[in-house]
Amino acid sequence: MHPHAHPISARCAVITLSDTRSESTDTSGSTIRALLAAAGHSIRTYQIIPDDPPTLDALLTTCLANIQVDAILLNGGTGISPRDQTISTIQKHITTPLPGFGELFRMLSYAQVKSAAMLSRACAGIAFGKPVFALPGSTKAVELAMTQLIIPELSHLLSELRKSSAADDSASP
Repeated sequence: MHPHAHPISARCAVITLSDTRSESTDTSGSTIRALLAAAGHSIRTYQIIPDDPPTLDALLTTCLANIQVDAILLNGGTGISPRDQTISTIQKHITTPLPGFGELFRMLSYAQVKSAAMLSRACAGIAFGKPVFALPGSTKAVELAMTQLIIPELSHLLSELRKSSAADDSASP
């Protein structure tokens, strides 16, 4: 956790994009949920959906509108194959990109997979005041992103977003 952040328990949506995984074979989604829970966060929504942009767009819209969801974590569909449409779908919703997430993720991934790290389009941003993270489908990549980047900063990120929201609320008539 960020040293200056107050602990905030995030209510999370976890979405796995896969044409082949089921709940029993979704090791990446399971890893995300377990690491969030171990860090004191809760899972409000967990779904496995096909790599289908309209399905993802509808579910993402629902999660963003849900006041019981503070953060959205997706895994799968971040590569370069024609079926990998996660990034183009979520970018339509993101108003504030967080380019440092993808940059740091690829830097850390390089230690594990060398130059293949450049094939990942993992990214993050803010949509409707909520952080959205798009992670690869690989369980090792998910574990890396969660333990090195997301878990250490999630409370701080939410704290910063809530500051701006409180300032907006106090400025309104």
